[in-house]
Amino acid sequence: MPWFVWLLAAAALGAAEFFTLTLVFGLLAGAALVAAVVAGVGVGLLGQLVALGVAAAAGLLIARPVAMRHMAEQPLTYEGSDALIGKRAEVMQEVTATRGLIKLSGEEWSARALDETLVIPVGALVDVMEIEGATAIVYPRSLLP
Repeated sequence: MPWFVWLLAAAALGAAEFFTLTLVFGLLAGAALVAAVVAGVGVGLLGQLVALGVAAAAGLLIARPVAMRHMAEQPLTYEGSDALIGKRAEVMQEVTATRGLIKLSGEEWSARALDETLVIPVGALVDVMEIEGATAIVYPRSLLP
């Protein structure tokens, strides 16, 4: 009968993981399943608790580094205005350190030069270096290395 109690505990922990998405409850649910198997084989309560502890520790030691590595990675795709960084644009109205207008991805954007000493003429091709609100910070392609 103890194996059934471990299965109930695993189900409860699995449900808690489903609602919280913390990974901890999921690891404990897996450890409770291991304890249920150990109990089903006929090992006593002390052995079941040891199996629970070992399985939980092993899950944490294996899963945590993988999760931390995935959290540290940059996203593969950029969305919104971040997707415009690095794009090529054409100057529609002279771009200075304070104002200007460019055509970027088929839309007109207000722009200003990254280098405050530059004046970028109409028709020049620029690269978008940053986006600040609704303003693109640009640099002439001809001056890029």
